[in-house]
Amino acid sequence: MKKQVIAIMAVLAVACPPLFAQTTTPAAAPSKIGYTNVDFVLGKLPESKKISNELEITKAQLDKALQDKYKEFQEKLDNYNKNAAGMADVLKTDKEKELQNLQTSIQDLQRNSESSLQTKYQQLIEPVLGKINTAIQEVGKANNFLYILNSDAGANTTPILLYVGSEDNNVTDLVLKQLGVDPKAVEPAKPATIPAPAPKK
Repeated sequence: MKKQVIAIMAVLAVACPPLFAQTTTPAAAPSKIGYTNVDFVLGKLPESKKISNELEITKAQLDKALQDKYKEFQEKLDNYNKNAAGMADVLKTDKEKELQNLQTSIQDLQRNSESSLQTKYQQLIEPVLGKINTAIQEVGKANNFLYILNSDAGANTTPILLYVGSEDNNVTDLVLKQLGVDPKAVEPAKPATIPAPAPKK
């Protein structure tokens, strides 16, 4: 009987090695949940200032084009108002149509300018956000984080983290170091945003 029990134990040890291995393997280190603020990190990167500068240049070009159209419209409107009384009906109708077309053109340019700025912002910001995301992934893997959350969900939204009891799991400095930026070097710049469009007239 004793030999049979020993034989069964030997078969179990061969057939189910994981069960026996569990008793000798040390427990894995507990996973952690970290957090950072992507906007803060973005504001620390030199790319953020470059993006802001490029957007401001594009906005200035679009604003100038709009101002030129406003000026042209105003000059033609003044000329029409001054001379409308003495114009032949066919000329008057033609000038009115020209003014309406110019006004429509201004509205289209205004709308397209806003869309163009938005598109340019997306083109400029996506590679930088990709770079930040890669750094976060590397920090997470290297430091055994189960999750890394963004502490700020963006303007006019509820933050992802509503309470933080300790700064121990704030990985922002680790992410900045991974990106080659000294976290203590300078105050954070304002993250790149889309400039406000020119006011409508």
